[in-house]
Amino acid sequence: MRTAKVERNTKETQIAVEVNLDGTGTYDVSTGIGFLDHMLEQLSRHSLMDLTVKATGDLHIDFHHTTEDTGICIGEAVSQALGGREGIERYGSAIIPMDETCTRVAIDLSNRPYLIWRVDFSRPKLGDMDTELFKEWFQAFAQAAGATLHVDNLYGENNHHIVESCYKGLARSLKAAITVDPRKADAVPSTKGTLGGSL
Repeated sequence: MRTAKVERNTKETQIAVEVNLDGTGTYDVSTGIGFLDHMLEQLSRHSLMDLTVKATGDLHIDFHHTTEDTGICIGEAVSQALGGREGIERYGSAIIPMDETCTRVAIDLSNRPYLIWRVDFSRPKLGDMDTELFKEWFQAFAQAAGATLHVDNLYGENNHHIVESCYKGLARSLKAAITVDPRKADAVPSTKGTLGGSL
């Protein structure tokens, strides 16, 4: 089983994350931010990655630190669980329709972090959560996971649907990318023999 545990303790947040990349999509998530919990549950269920997140943070200030640091911790845990990334498919993509919304997500677990975020919102908040924080979460995740990640909302009107389709797209893309190809289970999927660094 490809598993990892990550803890992050700062003056702003205290976070503990556990992942099992070869799980069944079981989750236990508590960040103090209801909408973020809902999105992380979607990430777990649709990637089949088991995910435990226990976070407390300075929510009396705003949701920024907890959101960003949760992305960092989950990304770090995924990276650690991948180890040397031998045998993985490396690439994954998904197109997620959700009612009037459609979002395209593509990922490369290249160990070269990069985020393209083409997602716009018509409202500044979803519940109590600032919509601008979703980019911060995806940026933090991509950086910590060593992922090139492209998120492109093709169209949509309902902001809840737009965000949820982004997380489900990440989940399905990640599910494909972390899959091990038994034909090359001992080999890194790169002609360089390693992932990361220069192209």
